[in-house]
Amino acid sequence: MKRLIVSACILAFAAILPAQAPKKPPLSPPAKATITVSGKTISIDYSSPRVRGREGKIFTKDGLISHDPHYPVWRAGANAATTLHTDADLTIGDLNVPAGTYTLFIDISNPDQWVLIVSKATGEWGLAYDPTKDLGRTDMLMSKPPSMVEDLVYKFSPRGTSRVRLTIEWENMRASVPIDVH
Repeated sequence: MKRLIVSACILAFAAILPAQAPKKPPLSPPAKATITVSGKTISIDYSSPRVRGREGKIFTKDGLISHDPHYPVWRAGANAATTLHTDADLTIGDLNVPAGTYTLFIDISNPDQWVLIVSKATGEWGLAYDPTKDLGRTDMLMSKPPSMVEDLVYKFSPRGTSRVRLTIEWENMRASVPIDVH
């Protein structure tokens, strides 16, 4: 009987132990960029992949992103689709974007001239790009960050009372686009 009780205790402890083990952080953790302009909020929800030793092997023709089924269209993050939500009508570059929720993609076919794609499709996994759902596309301004950027990051920078700049940085690439808030 004593053996049975000891065995039951050991079994119970063994069942509880894995549940208390610390979880490994995700390889591409969720992230968010948010700004409020004139009382209206603009936000981008995305998963932020890491370079993890693949510097120079992310955006090349045979690099990490080239293995996505919709290459050269990139899901602009990892995991679930990168989502733009705006409470205001916007002009992103030369593209009019009504208030609402959208999915962002980037055409990286020309490394010197990325094109931001705003899709009307929402709620999908990041690889589910359908060009028939495009609201539109706009060119981005390309530059190089001062040093290698380990974690993909989206940033909003205010530019006056009704204008912001959206900047995306990862690895050795930086792309930005002006946004007018209406």
